[in-house]
Amino acid sequence: MITVNSRKYDGSIRRSWKCELSGRDDSLLTLVGEFDSDVEHPDLGHIRKGTISYEYFWFDRWYNVFRFHEPSGNLRNYYCNICIPPIFADDVVDYVDLDIDILVWPDFSYFILDREEYRVNATAFGYPAELSANVEVALNELLEVIDARELPGVPADFATSMSNQRGSG
Repeated sequence: MITVNSRKYDGSIRRSWKCELSGRDDSLLTLVGEFDSDVEHPDLGHIRKGTISYEYFWFDRWYNVFRFHEPSGNLRNYYCNICIPPIFADDVVDYVDLDIDILVWPDFSYFILDREEYRVNATAFGYPAELSANVEVALNELLEVIDARELPGVPADFATSMSNQRGSG
């Protein structure tokens, strides 16, 4: 089992959970986990026990991507985090979550979340200018990936058949 720690900029743990290692190469770590209880999420709504989470952590990108599937196997949504690239050692993935998230529905409509939380934390923690620049680059790169339907696990025929819809939040 792999432990994943989502940390705040000060290093404190925001959330922690367990997953299984699904794959690893020089630039990408892939994990899979299962929700062991129902969860009420302010943006995602009700997540049922048994929902599967496919988690993609790149060692050279300032974001990660979670692909959620209902217990039935149907794609539920994607949840993307802007973050400092992870560190993986001793069966632990540690990453610093930089607050901005993107919720992507199966029709590829999406909502950018937590911009205000980012602004508050940037001030509170004194995010350096270089970090803020990386956040903007990562956000733009991730939006391009979403618009191109190139999120992990999207079947090629699905990606080309959907219309491009954009939302903001």
